[in-house]
Amino acid sequence: MVLAADPIVDSLRAVGEPTRLRVLGLLAVEELSVMELSRILDQSQPRVSRHLKLLADAGLIERFPDGARVFYRLSSDPRARRLIDTVLDLAEDAEDDPDLIGLETVRRERDTEAAAYFEQVAPQWDRIRSRYVSETAVEAAIERAAGPGPFERLVDLGTGSGRMLTLLARRARVSIGLDLSQNMLNIARANVSRAGLERVELRHGDIFATRLPERSADLVLVHQVLHYLADPAAAIAEAARLVMPGGKLLIVDFAPHDHEDLRDEHQHRRLGFADDEIRRWLTEVGLKPSAAIALPPDSEGLTVIIWTSERPAEAAASTLRSA
Repeated sequence: MVLAADPIVDSLRAVGEPTRLRVLGLLAVEELSVMELSRILDQSQPRVSRHLKLLADAGLIERFPDGARVFYRLSSDPRARRLIDTVLDLAEDAEDDPDLIGLETVRRERDTEAAAYFEQVAPQWDRIRSRYVSETAVEAAIERAAGPGPFERLVDLGTGSGRMLTLLARRARVSIGLDLSQNMLNIARANVSRAGLERVELRHGDIFATRLPERSADLVLVHQVLHYLADPAAAIAEAARLVMPGGKLLIVDFAPHDHEDLRDEHQHRRLGFADDEIRRWLTEVGLKPSAAIALPPDSEGLTVIIWTSERPAEAAASTLRSA
């Protein structure tokens, strides 16, 4: 998004109001909906919407609809981001900031609802997923996109029932699956054992902070996870951090859709992702995306997209030169 004709004046005018400055501070942490901002700021949604419109008109934030909801995030324009960073650096940064406390409350509520959902549905997870997509076609496409290997290390982030491990772990010397749900991990352990797989490690871990070594995996998977997350771009950045030069990152998720019931019934935060959005996030973290593979549903399901990206092999040479 391009800043207005007189960017400095218009932008400073836009942030020259306490609520709008608070909004920028919150969006600097993660993308949020109008409803969430209204709760955190303790202001009506119409009032918050007016502030958001002024910030968007000044080119400081971006509005993106997602089904029946609208989310906001900071502008991707580098000039706007520099100005925002400068303004936020000048603002007082208090540890007991009530906005950050309110944001943490919203996050905890989301996490609690999501955790309860995953613990409840874990035994039926694969069956629930198959209601929306043709798993046979999707898994065949994933196998082709991953390639024959062999892989030194495979990492499956948000492994769930471990299905991606049972599908691809035989191509890897070592495989690691991370998930926040202990119930899911127990089911994944049973599935991995039933499949007779060895050298597979299942860990309780956070997709935003995996604690795995940088550039240590030649195949990283993020399968049907992003639509549950408040900050999918940050998850992609962490996944990309793990990809070694010449390695691949595979992201599997839904194309944009309007199945609003998935928010309340299945804890989906985002109703799919546009190709240009995912490609931009991948490029920003140093990966080179290939053409996406779209798999339309057989009937009333959802279109699944597979995004494949690589870390250029020359990254290894540049690392050695800078050492």
